[in-house]
Amino acid sequence: MSPLIRIVAVGTLGALIFVTGCGRKPAQSVGAAGPGAARPAQPVEVTNVSRRDLVESLSLVGSVAPNETAQIRAEIAGQIRSVNFNEGEMVKRGQVLLQIDDAELRAQLAQAESRHRLAELNLKRSEDLTEARSMSQAELDRVRSEFSSAEAELQLLRVRVGKMEIKAPFDGVIGARTISPGDYVTAATSITTLDDLSRLKIDFQVPERFTARVKPGSNFSVRAQTPQGEVRSEGEVYFASSIIDRATRSSQVKGYLNGETPALKPGMFANVDIVLDVRRGALTVPEGAVLVTPNGTQIIAVQDKDGGKFAQFVPVKLGLRERGLVEITPEKEGAIVEEQPVVASGVGGLTLFPGARLEPRPLRQEFRIGD
Repeated sequence: MSPLIRIVAVGTLGALIFVTGCGRKPAQSVGAAGPGAARPAQPVEVTNVSRRDLVESLSLVGSVAPNETAQIRAEIAGQIRSVNFNEGEMVKRGQVLLQIDDAELRAQLAQAESRHRLAELNLKRSEDLTEARSMSQAELDRVRSEFSSAEAELQLLRVRVGKMEIKAPFDGVIGARTISPGDYVTAATSITTLDDLSRLKIDFQVPERFTARVKPGSNFSVRAQTPQGEVRSEGEVYFASSIIDRATRSSQVKGYLNGETPALKPGMFANVDIVLDVRRGALTVPEGAVLVTPNGTQIIAVQDKDGGKFAQFVPVKLGLRERGLVEITPEKEGAIVEEQPVVASGVGGLTLFPGARLEPRPLRQEFRIGD
């Protein structure tokens, strides 16, 4: 009778081959693993779970702007008599920048002053006559009206004469001028610009999904490349628009920069990192320690047992990420604690399973974060 061969699988280590036949005993194949065979320890690089303060930030691009900027224009049309500033110089608030010919207005002002004096004298005489009952009350009211009209005309001309001097509205640096003495200017003529550089601000757009987390008082940092190298500064948001732009689906935000940054110029582009959230004392591990499986996210903790080191798969939830670190929260409270060693790198490429024997080794220096 021909022998019957039966193969029985044993785990993943191999197979036991039993041969039964006429009076023969079962025999084990050569090289099959015995039930007591031990796997060699898997070398792994480990690091300790640590508590850190993590900052969630948003990186955007903004534009540097002066504290105040103004286009200098004339309110009243006329011919320029003199230009009283040099391009690029500092000017003070109230300083006369430009003088427009006001000869005609001054002549009108002299006429108005004369009419005002006459109206004032007529009013005084009329009041005296009314007290002596030599003038009716209606006539006195008419004289008073004439006086008020003359006074208003005089004030109007004084204002118009004053506007023939173009003055700086605030302290700042004057820009390039577009006119010269003898030019005729109107209200549409841009004479020059004035910029207040006593402090700078930055204007940027925040995507709509983050607008609720950016508000006045939010801190941010700025990085910009200049001819002198990279410049960094800090700042604080002072304005967050309540409107979402339908074209860009973002909201306008403005902030002031702290301190003086001479290398930054209005109009420059700058990278803005704005702080959205600060998580204090979060449990963190390197990103390389996270294992993503069909059953969820896990990390491999090193467990001491019977004098050896063994792999323990711990389900976790991920939180904030920062510079190669990730926040973890164990699904079971107390499953992961501070200073507990975990497999720190290559978890997706190692042949590991729960209870596998480990040979822990320190994490290589080039992979250490925050040490």
